[in-house]
Amino acid sequence: MPNSAPTRDDTWLVSLSIDGRDLEVWDALDGGEIDSDESKYRPGGLAAEISLGGTRTVGNVTLGRNYDYLRDHPIVPWLVSRVGAGRAVIGRQPLDVNGIPQGSPTRYTGTLKTVTPPPVDSMSNDATKIELEFTIDGTVS
Repeated sequence: MPNSAPTRDDTWLVSLSIDGRDLEVWDALDGGEIDSDESKYRPGGLAAEISLGGTRTVGNVTLGRNYDYLRDHPIVPWLVSRVGAGRAVIGRQPLDVNGIPQGSPTRYTGTLKTVTPPPVDSMSNDATKIELEFTIDGTVS
């Protein structure tokens, strides 16, 4: 049996660039599922349904990270100006337990759809996060 390399949710390197601008490492990535629009055909004579496959689709990707006001606050106006137009490259690459990248990153490309600045709550001391959502092109490499 070959050796396996288990991984955890925290052993990933998530990188982002928008319009060629490196936006460094992100803490969380959600979405990016590869799905298909299903198509079926039912032949006559009560024959069993036949799967015809379908067009591949890639779900939106949301990235999040702790809002560092020295790093993130100055770029929020620029990010907002790129909503609906900014072209993104998102990388996700597994890390070993020592933080060493393993293999080639999976890359998503798409358009910046939403910028969600951190919430404000005077009664909370939770970590505050900025989130970005992207509409992904139909291919993942």
